[in-house]
Amino acid sequence: MTTKIERRIKIKYRVRNKISGTPERPRMSVFRSNKQIYVQVIDDLNGKTLAAASSLGMEVMPKKEQAAKVGELIAKKAQEAGITTVVFDRNGYLYHGRVKEVADAARNGGLKF
Repeated sequence: MTTKIERRIKIKYRVRNKISGTPERPRMSVFRSNKQIYVQVIDDLNGKTLAAASSLGMEVMPKKEQAAKVGELIAKKAQEAGITTVVFDRNGYLYHGRVKEVADAARNGGLKF
């Protein structure tokens, strides 16, 4: 019997075999902990993080609102770095809740994926 964490890691590696970030279309990776949410825009060919945003230091608010703010922030930082299109990497998490809020806010902020 596998645990939730082992299941997520299996899904993560299965997805990462198919998804890769390039300089033209980098990978937007989401990590969520119990209290915070982190997003990075990564160029996998060069091994560089092009933009990053997290909920660290934000005022206390519900987690979904916090995730939406991080999505808006990453969209703004990515556009400042000259990035308009990305490949979304949900990192093995189900596409609902906070992960979906980040994706929707990033789309509304101007990123295409």
